[in-house]
Amino acid sequence: MLKQRLSLKLVQKLSPQQIQMIKLLEVPTMQLEQRIKKEMEENPVLEEGAEDQQQAEQEGLEEEVNQEKDQDQEEFSLDDYLNDEDIPSYRLATKNYSKDDKKEEIPFSVGTSFHEHLEAQLGLRNLTEEQESLAQYILGNIDEDGYLRRKLNAIVDDLAFSQNITTTEEELHEILKVIQDFDPIGVGARDLQECLLLQMEVKDMEDPVIALARKILKYYFDEFTKKHYEKIITRLNIAEKQLKEALEEILKLNPKPGSSFSDPQNKNVMHIVPDFILDNDEGELQLSLNARNVPELRISQTYSEMLQSYSASKKNASKEQKDAVSFVKQKLDSAKWFIDAIRQRQNTLMLTMNAIINYQHRYFIEGDEKLLRPMILKDIADITGLDISTISRVANSKYIQTNFGIFPLKYFFSEGLQTESGEEVSTREIKKILEECIEGEDKRKPVTDEKLAEILQEKGYLIARRTVAKYREQLNIPVARLRKELD
Repeated sequence: MLKQRLSLKLVQKLSPQQIQMIKLLEVPTMQLEQRIKKEMEENPVLEEGAEDQQQAEQEGLEEEVNQEKDQDQEEFSLDDYLNDEDIPSYRLATKNYSKDDKKEEIPFSVGTSFHEHLEAQLGLRNLTEEQESLAQYILGNIDEDGYLRRKLNAIVDDLAFSQNITTTEEELHEILKVIQDFDPIGVGARDLQECLLLQMEVKDMEDPVIALARKILKYYFDEFTKKHYEKIITRLNIAEKQLKEALEEILKLNPKPGSSFSDPQNKNVMHIVPDFILDNDEGELQLSLNARNVPELRISQTYSEMLQSYSASKKNASKEQKDAVSFVKQKLDSAKWFIDAIRQRQNTLMLTMNAIINYQHRYFIEGDEKLLRPMILKDIADITGLDISTISRVANSKYIQTNFGIFPLKYFFSEGLQTESGEEVSTREIKKILEECIEGEDKRKPVTDEKLAEILQEKGYLIARRTVAKYREQLNIPVARLRKELD
């Protein structure tokens, strides 16, 4: 039986401007220039240049249009689109450089990024237009380590809902196999086992050591990762020497194929470009945004003149002219939203970074890691009045240049822990001690989490074994059993 039911729901809908700002907030400075260029290519109303609008002409045009507003409700006012307030100065609170300035203090890329490297190879493959679109989407989901960490069925759903593209897992899998043939070998793998096997399978399988290494990865991967070497020796009926030779081949493989693009020796490295620049002028900290590659934007005078021309001959306007004006109005809206989103992005970045600097003021003055106070996202959210998710977006993808190095904003966040004396210290200090203990351990008898907790307690840090395990995992350090090495 069908039933009708009324229900009330509170749904928060974001405006196009809010969505635009959120997306731009996540974009680091290194990619912002490309994002702006893309917007300019898609919107002819936006153009690069200083604010040199002819004010008198604009005011006259606005007055003329405003006079017509009461006569025809279908018309619109240019002051909604061409007001000076909507064309902010991009030089405000930013570091900018002329072509004569020295640039060596800010790293810059002379090569290509990891994803650009992959996209360049895509153009060399014989794919249909539809297949290339699917491949581009898959590449967009490959992370910086080179992995496709999303399920193919989830990508199928994404394409259907967001791109209105219908495909299947089987079709995506065929395209993924093409991508997995790209350089570096191992890219596009969905897990570590697949990544290592992709690299192993391009080697000479006639070599018995290579063949054994592949067999271990394919059929005994779980035992390999858990270092259950005796089980592998027994099940494959091999000698310990053969196992060692196979393990040596496996250890030559790269578990993160995309990481080679972060290697300073790699000429294609994409260097970090800081989003913020912090100068210490005799104890006075001065923060600015790095806008070296961010062009100034304005609304095209050509399109303003087009509207002026239409306003003067409105009575005799043809349908084509009216359609053209409607198109320009739409693009003006989009341009306004984009310019305002850039401005909000800058304000949000500066507000957040200033709050972090004030909170960690002693550290930014001296650069001593031990001076970092425990600080979580909520602390900065409370100070700025911004949402925690906004602070997270800023912290996750931004860098700051200081007098003592370039750091990701995530570096300054850590939880707090009390010492025996009641003093609150940053968990970063605890993690540093853990790293030192593990680096100095006898690899034949690695230190257990319980023993690490005892060492920390002897140093005055009140910490439980399970907390040690959590910090060790955050440092990507395996358990003691997996750190054990063969003699």
